[in-house]
Amino acid sequence: MRTGLGTVVFDLDGTLADTSADLLAAANSCFEQLGHGAVLDGRDTLVAFHGGRAMLRAGFDRLGVAYAESDINREYPRLLAAYAEGIDTHTRLYPGAVAAVEALRRAGFATAICTNKPEALAVELVRRLGVTDLFGALVGADTLPTRKPDPAPYLEAVRRVGGAVARSMLIGDTETDRKTGLAVGVPVALVTFGPEGQGVARLQPEALLDSFDDLPALAARLLV
Repeated sequence: MRTGLGTVVFDLDGTLADTSADLLAAANSCFEQLGHGAVLDGRDTLVAFHGGRAMLRAGFDRLGVAYAESDINREYPRLLAAYAEGIDTHTRLYPGAVAAVEALRRAGFATAICTNKPEALAVELVRRLGVTDLFGALVGADTLPTRKPDPAPYLEAVRRVGGAVARSMLIGDTETDRKTGLAVGVPVALVTFGPEGQGVARLQPEALLDSFDDLPALAARLLV
């Protein structure tokens, strides 16, 4: 087996798995407890991948209700608790994700996850999806004092799998991932099957990934 070809780091939400429905349900549980009913819907899929606080702000904005960051901070733990209860109710891996990661590992690439989901929730979701063994490391939003797009979490993910940053790349779906790649100085491939579709081309990543079937060849082209 060829080894040491490089490291491929994956974002989780919106990249490896479509978690939007369960994230939105968790945010809506907060608004329901406040007496507003379900505020967020399919229009807010992209917002869901920007995190719990972003969803809460979007919901309050839609309601036209005045709020402060103290309100967001109050509701955020409730959102996390609700999400933990239904973390994999609707979440599914994107087609071809498992086969692509397996192919990378067979070829000699190291694989890791770097996500802005809290680490414990990310670890639990990956376990429930049955793919824990496919990744040599997982770095979450609270693993370190900073999160993406700060470079530290990405660097830590690569370090934990024994990789070299200069021979690594990030697979993501949002501007946060693009900014992370720019901060670290590594190529980024943004998936076009996420919520923004081909719109991610506006971020001018080094590559667009239309299907996980194309990932092994893409990684070989950019890293080998």
